[in-house]
Amino acid sequence: MASVTSLSDSVRQQLASALSATRPEAAGADPLLRRSDRADFQANGILALAKKAKANPRELATEVVSHLATGEVIKDVEVSGPGFLNLTIADRAITGNLAARYADDTGRLGVPLAGNPGTTVIDYAQPNVAKEMHVGHLRSAVIGDALRGMLDFTGEKTIGRHHIGDWGTQFGMLIQYLLEHPGELAPASEVDGEQAMSNLNRVYKASRALFDSDDAFKERARKRVVALQSGDKETLELWQQFVDESKVYFYSVFEKLDMEIRDEEIVGESAYNEGMPETARLLEEMGVAVRSEGALVVFFDDIRGKDDQPVPLIVQKADGGFGYAASDLTAIRDRVLGLRATTLLYVVDVRQSLHFKMVFETARRAGWLNDDVTAHNMGYGTVLGADGKPFKTREGETVRLEDLLDEAVQRAAEVVREKARDLTEDEIRERAAQVGIGAVKYADLSTSPSRDYKFDLDQMVSLNGDTSVYLQYAYARIQSILRKAGEVRPAAHPELELHEAERALGLHLDAFGDTVFEAAAEYAPHKLTAYLYQLASLYTSFYDKCPVLKADSPAQVENRLFLCDLTARTLTKGMGLLGIRTPERL
Repeated sequence: MASVTSLSDSVRQQLASALSATRPEAAGADPLLRRSDRADFQANGILALAKKAKANPRELATEVVSHLATGEVIKDVEVSGPGFLNLTIADRAITGNLAARYADDTGRLGVPLAGNPGTTVIDYAQPNVAKEMHVGHLRSAVIGDALRGMLDFTGEKTIGRHHIGDWGTQFGMLIQYLLEHPGELAPASEVDGEQAMSNLNRVYKASRALFDSDDAFKERARKRVVALQSGDKETLELWQQFVDESKVYFYSVFEKLDMEIRDEEIVGESAYNEGMPETARLLEEMGVAVRSEGALVVFFDDIRGKDDQPVPLIVQKADGGFGYAASDLTAIRDRVLGLRATTLLYVVDVRQSLHFKMVFETARRAGWLNDDVTAHNMGYGTVLGADGKPFKTREGETVRLEDLLDEAVQRAAEVVREKARDLTEDEIRERAAQVGIGAVKYADLSTSPSRDYKFDLDQMVSLNGDTSVYLQYAYARIQSILRKAGEVRPAAHPELELHEAERALGLHLDAFGDTVFEAAAEYAPHKLTAYLYQLASLYTSFYDKCPVLKADSPAQVENRLFLCDLTARTLTKGMGLLGIRTPERL
């Protein structure tokens, strides 16, 4: 199925041709087309062109209109104000374009792929080995998964990287304890996710208590770190055991979050251990990093701390050890040189912004990042409680991610049970999971990633307002209408005059592809959620004003069923890109 040119692109092309015909020197000028309350679209680009040409903007606009063909796509155009063009689209063009999208059997709704896609490596969902996942891990996973869905849809090749914390001094403590207390950690194959993490928590607490109270054990644990970094066989085998235990747990949590995590994409800090000395050597040889007080560091003119002293990025410590900077820089080398990435996208806490600013600048100085290979830090804000403070339990502890997700599903079950009284308990549980997890994801994604947001389950699972439940209910209502239609099938009828609510819905449906590409290019999933919410709102207005099954004629019934079905397809596709399911019944 061939891709479909959006109505906005079609109008933009016609305007560009008219501008070029009016002023040849204006070839390639942007007509600045946008949706408008005064017409279907408004073009504002003539003002800038008139200023440049020292011409009267209204006269220039009138001249442009004389070169603009009307009829097939553009029904009417008028000059407004100081030279704006207000354009109205023909009903036939709206229905015809939507019909072409509806006929696309590829599932893309006629949206074309990007012309020159690249390869984006997305670093997201980064839990720590031997530690429970908590509310702080939520945003990286949800935002990263949504960005990946949108980028994949545009045609970009995406590669996931889950940079899990699986290396460092705490592992020497854990391993030494297990060597001295064999059999305390069951094999991953014998336990489920919660049992795996329960085992690790118990072992971690016991090893920490011994580490803090026994100086002899503390010394043995530190030596064990050296053995781990040196590749000692026995040490590595135990380390691998609790990495495997942790993965079982990770998978169980991500399954609850309705996310697919691929084993080959879990590439933790340990994977870059062997490459870090090479990274340090290259940076020093290139003069990017220098020795200072025994450490290998990188200085930056614009990054200073107290007393205006420079704050360096430490690549290698004075004792020869490596930290996060060496690991992150080695990861960049691997992703650029090994995976041939054109874009590196990091979905990490905004509090790490300075660290990544320094890492990216160091990589640019080394030539690993350049005009052809770029890196972006998608720093995200904090999840707050309903009181506007960092989300904690009543005891002041960090909220476990599993507990949060379970509570969301339980709250959603109450909504589903009240709304759909004819469902079985199994059906209620299935839909509650889709509604509850969708509510958590949507609340996160509908907020700009850089901003904090309040975690309020009462609002999240509400049927009113900007929530995923509102969108899911709109989708389920459409499915109910299509079922009631029986043998009457949806069909487009371009010859019909459209109601105002039909036109508004149709023009918005046509903008789906443009919106996804814009949201993907700006790494802004909240722009897609805003589009979907407006789509559901426009559908509600259409539903209230335009009878579907009781329309005036059979052709109008079919045409309105067609609008219903295309709306449902667009909702489920858009929500799917964000990792949110759309139940057939609610």
